[in-house]
Amino acid sequence: MKIQLLQLCHARSGDKGDTGNVGLIALKPEFFPLIKKYVTAERVKKYFEGICLGKVERYELPNLNALNFLLHNSLGGGGTVSLKNDAQGKTLSSALLRMEIEVQEKINIE
Repeated sequence: MKIQLLQLCHARSGDKGDTGNVGLIALKPEFFPLIKKYVTAERVKKYFEGICLGKVERYELPNLNALNFLLHNSLGGGGTVSLKNDAQGKTLSSALLRMEIEVQEKINIE
């Protein structure tokens, strides 16, 4: 079954220089194992192909039912030097929530 991440999580994003920072937080504790399993650094890197020119790092925050991603070399140099419309990476979270994952498990999204 294909599902968009926005049905499983909410997200926040920002910047640290030229690195975009995106946090995915499970809407329910039972969704955390799914996002942990299916939302890998490699998949996020592929999803942001052309935007994220560096590596993607993933950090797990199980006490928050969340994942944090660092997208290196994504913001055109950062807020003070970039000519990008979103030099602080504020829209990266909305973009990531639209990523689809294919899950094998049965999910109750209600």
